[in-house]
Amino acid sequence: MDTPALPALSEITDRARIVTCPLRVPFRGVTERELMLVEAPSGWVEWAPFLEYGPEESSRWLRSAVELGWGRPPAPTLSSVEVNATVPALDVAADPEAVPRLLDRYPGCTTVKVKVAEKGQSLDDDVARVRAVRDARPGAVIRVDANAGWSVDEAFAAARALTDPSLGGGPLDYVEQPCATVAELAELRRRLGSRGMMVRVAADELIRKSTDPMAVVQAGACDVAVLKAAPLGGVSQVRAIAEEVGRRGVAVTVSSALESAVGMYAGILAAASLPGYTDDDEMVVAPQAAGLATGSLFAEDVCAPREIVDGRLAVERLTPDPDRLADLESPAARRDWWFDRLAAAYRHL
Repeated sequence: MDTPALPALSEITDRARIVTCPLRVPFRGVTERELMLVEAPSGWVEWAPFLEYGPEESSRWLRSAVELGWGRPPAPTLSSVEVNATVPALDVAADPEAVPRLLDRYPGCTTVKVKVAEKGQSLDDDVARVRAVRDARPGAVIRVDANAGWSVDEAFAAARALTDPSLGGGPLDYVEQPCATVAELAELRRRLGSRGMMVRVAADELIRKSTDPMAVVQAGACDVAVLKAAPLGGVSQVRAIAEEVGRRGVAVTVSSALESAVGMYAGILAAASLPGYTDDDEMVVAPQAAGLATGSLFAEDVCAPREIVDGRLAVERLTPDPDRLADLESPAARRDWWFDRLAAAYRHL
């Protein structure tokens, strides 16, 4: 792929809109998603690093937007991609119908990712939430995501509890980023294997927040690599990493970073452009169901939400609705804050 020419900073700001989208339920500890949308030459793109991210890390998200808006990213080989449902850290004791109500927004999805290890909650809360998912979607493939919230001992105890039939547990596809470090993931993976527990370990933050995304894979510390287009620098970067990890026998899940319906196109395009890879043992390592249906978590979005059909999302680029842009526009002070942030990230490109 040709490297896109870097647009002038003024060209980006002149084309930018800052909006705030409320969420249906808290996710990653936030109740709204603030983001920048830019009307680039090839279509609308999004730049929305989480608010706590610094300039250097945010510049990777900007590189993704530039590639999609001013460059030529890889072409898709699929017209739609399989997606998983996502269940935040809901309190099912307080609202027993919260899980089935949420899952109704994911028609046809046979894989469900459940957030666990939420601050202020316990393992009992996690077990109850996963059990509620199993009850609402019998036979669903279950993943859990701890966002590095556990120690090795806590993660191992959680894996045992979540797979314990006496507690309503069952098979787990994988546990995503259970611990914070490469060494901890490697130790957990070893411990699970030594006990004969068929629970894969997935790495997320150790890939997307690292200066060396391959380190956790090279250390043999994960079975699945969770790849996110914007945090990693774009569709081409996702494809390059997927090729390398696939050769090592590590599976790939393309996932979202809580983008709007417009911004989600980068992840969908990435997932749709990945072929299956053959590892060194001549085994095909196919992409997993993608975590790209998080648009269902938005109470308001910048355009009509992407429709999930039979558990899949179409590969299509969306344009924000002008009325929604106006209704969701952030205050002028926030616009200034984002433009200052953009300038700081731009200097790292």
